[in-house]
Amino acid sequence: MNLHEYQGKEVLNSFGVTIQRGIVAHTPEEAVAAAKKLTQETGTGWHVIKAQVHAGGRGKGGGVKLAKNLDQVRSIANDIIGMNLITPQTSAEGKKVHQVLVAEDVYYPGDSEPEEYYISVLLNRVTGKNMVMYSTEGGMDIETVAEETPHLIFHEEIDPATGLLPFQARKVAFNLGLSGMAFKEMTKFVTALVKAYESSDSSMFEINPVLKTSDDKIIAVDAKVSIDDNALFRHKDYEAMRDLREENPVEVEARAVGLNYVDLDGNVGCMVNGAGLAMATMDLIKQAGGEPANFLDVGGTADAERVEAAFNLILKDPAVKAILVNIFGGIVRCDRVAQGIVDAYRNMGTIKVPIIVRLQGTNADIAKELIDNSGLDVQSAIEFQEAADKVQAVLG
Repeated sequence: MNLHEYQGKEVLNSFGVTIQRGIVAHTPEEAVAAAKKLTQETGTGWHVIKAQVHAGGRGKGGGVKLAKNLDQVRSIANDIIGMNLITPQTSAEGKKVHQVLVAEDVYYPGDSEPEEYYISVLLNRVTGKNMVMYSTEGGMDIETVAEETPHLIFHEEIDPATGLLPFQARKVAFNLGLSGMAFKEMTKFVTALVKAYESSDSSMFEINPVLKTSDDKIIAVDAKVSIDDNALFRHKDYEAMRDLREENPVEVEARAVGLNYVDLDGNVGCMVNGAGLAMATMDLIKQAGGEPANFLDVGGTADAERVEAAFNLILKDPAVKAILVNIFGGIVRCDRVAQGIVDAYRNMGTIKVPIIVRLQGTNADIAKELIDNSGLDVQSAIEFQEAADKVQAVLG
């Protein structure tokens, strides 16, 4: 589950990570009030107005701007709230901005020049351990840094038995070229960041940039936080932060009925039981000359109600030209699934796209007979290749 920047900062701050302070506003008037309050609390004269959407690269799309007075706060907030923000990480339509974060200006002048760094905490899938990934090249796309200057990216792997050790936190500060007070502040920052990551059951933290201020403080200026969905039962307060407006409405609907659905850009809808078989089915569709329109795992209880819900979700996509149902009957019997498909089809009335059903496993022969004798426009298959051939024929 992704959080907004302001929510991510709240999580970080609750574990002692120093953040750029800010207040959320939903209207230009609220933005002005927030700016006045921030000035009273922090002494900041300038304010940064940041669009709150689940996408990176907001500055490139005009979603992050500096306001030097209250009139500019009002004007910029008015421009950003309600706009469709297009960034390198959004679709061509962009994402509608419903709120902005009015934040303090932390790039104030002082004894030294401010410096930006990149720090993230995430799982190293190769070793199965969490790691801190960091770079001196803050404020840039880390993908660009990895491609053009990979020697500027450092990793510090965390042993789950010991956690992040003090020498590792010091190593991060040393590799970032810090000294004196800034060095001490960075070791505290990294230690608190890793504690926050582990305690919040997050799947990723990305702080870009981490700022060394002109007076040697270390501050999280931005925060991209993703919480592991499987751990939300332990964090009801984080679950309450979910903003459904930022998520695909079909995926939200699927989650409500207990289906695992991911929307894709393709022309063949998939309904499969089991994530591994779903991945293989998507490969099968590609080989047959099609493109998968979704990832949909119906799980082990593919009854009529569940199948109907799955069909409804798939058919919401106007690009779908065919539906491939691929079920392996291990826990669930194939004839039960077949009956579910037949019942769902009849309940829905006319389905205008061809349906190919491949059932294999327990009672597969009975299932094929059920579908073939149903009188419905559903094609059955037993073998994987047979299903692929039928998809190919349908797509022409």
